[in-house]
Parts: sequence; structure tokens; C-alpha cells
Amino acid sequence: MYFCKNFETMFNNYTYTSEDIPKRIQSILTKGKQDLDEQKAFRRILSFIDLTTLEGGDTEEKAANLARQACSYASADKNIPNVAAVCVYPTLVKVVKENLSDKNIGVASVAGAFPAGRSPIEIKVAEVKYAVEQGADDIDMVISRGKFLEGKYGEVQQEIEAIKAACGQAHLKVILETGELKTIQNIRKASELSILGGGDFIKTSTGKIPVAATLEAMLVMLDTIKEYFELTGKKIGIKPAGGISDPEVAIDYYLLVKEVLGQEWLNQQLFRIGASRLANKVFDLIK
Repeated sequence: MYFCKNFETMFNNYTYTSEDIPKRIQSILTKGKQDLDEQKAFRRILSFIDLTTLEGGDTEEKAANLARQACSYASADKNIPNVAAVCVYPTLVKVVKENLSDKNIGVASVAGAFPAGRSPIEIKVAEVKYAVEQGADDIDMVISRGKFLEGKYGEVQQEIEAIKAACGQAHLKVILETGELKTIQNIRKASELSILGGGDFIKTSTGKIPVAATLEAMLVMLDTIKEYFELTGKKIGIKPAGGISDPEVAIDYYLLVKEVLGQEWLNQQLFRIGASRLANKVFDLIK
């Protein structure tokens, strides 16, 4: 147990409705864009990206090339950074690690029966341990949505706790798969469980179902992180992922984090963006 078994005592009731959320998003983005320095934002966004490939056809050559791509962006003259990490399946972690010439770039691995989360906890834990042994700095796990939707909240939290323990020194990102949770109340509750179970980050999506990251789900998650920080002083990271391929969309997520959580969250220790195509597009816009 990491914080509190009875998560309902840790948070106030979430009062925002499905009508409130879009209005708040519009207000936040309008305010944020008034004084937006796009060039500064693009550089930061590039540095937040977990450059990702999670396809069944991924090969060692593809993983090695992705690692080399991750190291290709930085320019001291133009103050351009490289990405934060490369995210792959566990069997490709070692290949990525060996091909990263920039050792400041991390290696993230999905593990724990990604993307469905439907394996016994012993198998999930074993896969997480394997990924860490291969050199993963971050583990991206997905919660058991079936158990969650059945109301087995204690079991969901216990699984997160077990996987957190298996991570050792690696950071844990907990994927909610918000497109399957659907309601504000479910996204809020899954965010709470993920934080209380020991997640260092909460993450929107796997990118493997039609409804991936949305600004609406992101705002609910940010509100939960903010409330938890106000209660405990502990900062939890955030990672939108799935379908974020355009710089303009990435800017919207960036502004939500900036306006809800503040400048303190605008670093790769607390903010990541999972994407496969975004990095090159952002890089092309940097002057």
C-alpha cells in the first residue's frame, strides 16, 4: 500500500459535469493562447515526447532506427533538444538502449499485458521485471479495465501496487484507457486508484482503440493530479498518448498542463507525450 486504501477519503467529490468540461477547456485554451510563445512551446513539446513504436511487426532494425532518430534532433546552436524517451515492447528495450548515443534519453517499455491488461498478475509482474532487467527506465502499464468496470476497485489498485513494486527504480506510468472508461466519474476514479496505487504518472491511452487521448479526459486527470498535490504536496506526472500527431493538437495539451498545473509541470520529469509521428512535425516548425 502506498498512500491510502480508502481512496474516497483522499479526494473531494468531483463536481464538474460533461457540460462543464468543454467550456472549461475552451476558456483555458483561449487564455493560454493569448501569450503563447509558440517557438518556446515547440521546443518544450519536442523534449516531452516518448517516441513510440508499438506494432506487432516491430523488428530490431526498426527499434534501432527509432533510437537513432531520437538522438537526431538536438542542436546546441538552435537550442533544440532531443526527445525524452523511446517507448517499445519489452523484447526491444535492450536494442534501443544499445543504440542511444544520447544517454540522457530514456527507454520506456509497455509491460504488464499491454494493451488489454488481461493476464494474471503473476504474468504481468514477470513481464515488468523482465523489461526492467533489459534496461527500461519507465514502465507503461495498463489497468484492468474489465475489473474496474465490474467495480473491483480494490483489485485494480492492488495490481498497480504489485507492478509498482516490480518496477524497482523504474518510473511507473499507469494507462487508464479513458476511451473504454467513457464517463467523467470513471476517469476520475481510475485516476485516483492509479495515483494511490503508486503511479508516478497517469496516462490517457494505449493508442490501440478508436477513442484515444481527448482533452476532456486529460482535464479530469489534471484536476485529480492538482487536488492530490494540494492534499499531499506530491507531484504526479501526466502523459497524453494516442492520436496526438499534429503540433497544433500537442499545443492544446501543453496549454492544459500549463494553465491547470502551472510551469512546475512543464518538464519531462512530470509531462510526457506519447507519439510516433509528432516529433518530426514539431521539429520542422522550429526556427
